[in-house]
Amino acid sequence: MTIIRVPDPTEESFTSDERRALTPYFTNLDQPVFALRNLPEVVKGALFARYSRSAKSIRRLFLDEFLDSVVGDTVHAGIGTERAERLYERVFGDYGDDSVAQLGGAHLACEGVSNVLTKVLERGRLMAYLEQSTRYVPYTDRPGGGWKYLTPPELEGHPLRAPYQATLDDAFQTYSRWIEPAQAYYRRRHPQSSTDSDGVYRAAIRAKALDTLRGLLPAATRSNVGIFGTGQAFEHLLLRLRAHPLAEARDCADLMLRELRRLIPAFLTRVDREDRGVRWSRYLTETRSETGAIAARLLGQIDPDPRPEVALTEFDPEGEVKVVAAALYESSRLSENQLLEIARRMGADERATVLRAYIGNRANRRHRPGRAFERTTYSFEMLSDYGAFRDLQRHRLLTIEWQELTTDHGYTEPAAIEELGAVDDWRRVMDRTAEMHQALRAESTQLAQYTVAMAYRIRYRMQMNAREAMHVIELRTSPQGHPAYRRVCQRMHRLIAEEAGHQAIADAMTFADHSAVALERLSAERNSERRREAQPGAE
Repeated sequence: MTIIRVPDPTEESFTSDERRALTPYFTNLDQPVFALRNLPEVVKGALFARYSRSAKSIRRLFLDEFLDSVVGDTVHAGIGTERAERLYERVFGDYGDDSVAQLGGAHLACEGVSNVLTKVLERGRLMAYLEQSTRYVPYTDRPGGGWKYLTPPELEGHPLRAPYQATLDDAFQTYSRWIEPAQAYYRRRHPQSSTDSDGVYRAAIRAKALDTLRGLLPAATRSNVGIFGTGQAFEHLLLRLRAHPLAEARDCADLMLRELRRLIPAFLTRVDREDRGVRWSRYLTETRSETGAIAARLLGQIDPDPRPEVALTEFDPEGEVKVVAAALYESSRLSENQLLEIARRMGADERATVLRAYIGNRANRRHRPGRAFERTTYSFEMLSDYGAFRDLQRHRLLTIEWQELTTDHGYTEPAAIEELGAVDDWRRVMDRTAEMHQALRAESTQLAQYTVAMAYRIRYRMQMNAREAMHVIELRTSPQGHPAYRRVCQRMHRLIAEEAGHQAIADAMTFADHSAVALERLSAERNSERRREAQPGAE
């Protein structure tokens, strides 16, 4: 398991006792890049799971929450490693069998990376991710006296560095200043129920306040990301990072490659070979540059059309017919063409009957129907705030493409901002980040993304089959979800039913939730408390 952390202004320090406790499990205690060793897989996974709700580094989390449970229960990870590495090198060298690189993997954590880089890190399909959440972690800490945002290396010695930092300082100060007033506002709006504990109520109120204010945070805000992937997936990620126009991405790739080679070196032999990985990264750089130049020439003078927040841009009018035919396929001896003709002759009620049988009695949203629902697809174009995009972008079993983050499409403003009395501060931050974006844009459109507040809208498209649409829509409309992405996915569900006319497919999404929710996290916090109380030994 490898940890990559883009350094904060200050490094962690440990007492002598802590260093003795950490040494068996970490390859070093002094550097921003280190690996975990002698730990069971379940501990690695649990450490990553804590990332989303903690502001701590992984070494500090380990000391505070995991050390007592793993002492005396280590594993000998090095046994047989040398022989295995020789085997992998021979297979790669003699046969070029890429599939071998899918059979081994590593845990990786990137700490202190910007929210611009998290989207690059989380682009690969065949990896698993956990990211620090803006819903549970208030960005009010000031390590080393500075707010938690990245000043990109490109601004070192640049005249815009000082105004960039002043703009982001203002955004963070404003965000921090309004957290307690926002919580007080929601406490007045939603008094505590006599049946809710103080802990449940406090967590729900805080999440609501942080949800409301996260639009003030810039895309440069630092985050922690936990990644698990195969050797092949890491190779592809490194090649993309090495070709990226931002220095932060390329620097992160160098750190990742160095440490991953301490764990799975045979999987990564090609990354920096001139005739393999270097050439591949160069190919990615050249295609991006050439396509960008052509797009600027052909499209640069055309103004974008106004678009709604969510639009269904493509669907198959016969999609529901095809799903019905596919649902019958494995239970029949007929050809696909025969089944399609039969499905076309069915009435809407009969097709719905087939799909109801195929779907069955779903007890919860994890009970998803089979692959017949992959027979039809939908393309949606979104123009949502960057905060909602960050959550939707992590869905991997679909095709998602996004444009650069800019201030061109305007920003969203939660209704509570005016009711709070924070509207002047909100709009000042939006205006200042827009001005800073314009100044940086003259240097680099990629670089200018860092300063954009998360309330600004970004344009992106998502293409998915009906089975993945069910997963995305049901998960992201759940009552505990953020209002921004709930609204997007509720609209997706209605468009499938009304515009595509796939009512039976929409009806199959039993757990799509269109209710209005006052405190999104309240029910989830209640459930969490009940689970904790049900644990053995709970008081």
